[in-house]
Amino acid sequence: MLWQTTRFDIDLDRPRVMGIVNVTPDSFSDGGRHADTAAALRHCEQLVAEGADILDIGGESSRPGAVSVSEEEELARVLPVLDGALGLGVPLSIDTVKPAVMRRALERGADIVNDIAALRAPGALDAVAAFPRAGVCLMHMRGDPATMQQRPAYDDVVDEVRDFLRARLMVLGAAGIAPERVVLDPGIGFGKSVEHNLELLRRQPELQSLGRPLLLGWSRKSTLGAVTGRPVGERLAASLAAALAAAQQGARVLRVHDVTATVDALKVWGAAGLLPVPESPAEE
Repeated sequence: MLWQTTRFDIDLDRPRVMGIVNVTPDSFSDGGRHADTAAALRHCEQLVAEGADILDIGGESSRPGAVSVSEEEELARVLPVLDGALGLGVPLSIDTVKPAVMRRALERGADIVNDIAALRAPGALDAVAAFPRAGVCLMHMRGDPATMQQRPAYDDVVDEVRDFLRARLMVLGAAGIAPERVVLDPGIGFGKSVEHNLELLRRQPELQSLGRPLLLGWSRKSTLGAVTGRPVGERLAASLAAALAAAQQGARVLRVHDVTATVDALKVWGAAGLLPVPESPAEE
């Protein structure tokens, strides 16, 4: 199965590792560590050297309770990093909900838009549709980062996430965005309780019926802290366990902070034949 993006057709026959590049002062795990262009570019180079298949560059935190930044500030954070990383030889994803940021990044050569709001902001769908090869990741989120963790409730979290992502796929199809350009993210930690997140992991194969590859972001999430009792800086083992579980359940892209460890873990599981081969399922 291929994921069509601006410069690359990404082969998802094996799980791919997406390295996180937060160009922010306030991300939940590494806020401030790569907040200036030079530090962020060094981090990009390091992640590629460690084996990252994709880089995901974001200039606005989406942690619970995060406050939005201006369009101008977000552009000032991400565009210089994007420009500097274009020569690293891997697909570049721009992590944003703002249509103007999407458009400017795609004009500069970004390969993928990773949108936690699933292109629901006015103008977002048009921004991506205007670039006929650009890839996109659609994520499920209940509410917004400022409010999403205020007592989230579902009748059946897996059914509701699947229905939402199915509906968004239909909207994108009507706008002329080919399915080959799209991957789907159930949104671990975005408007979901610990049990909701674990239920999504247990029943992840049910999301495969949508017929598009799944991207999972478990790295250092608070659910892992709830399970292990570990603070955010001590969740490497838990993050690896969650990443391998997601991959074994069919995830084709893993969004992570710890690239070296994730790449090594996937190599071992792949050598042991424990990772499934995708079957490209489709809904009836």
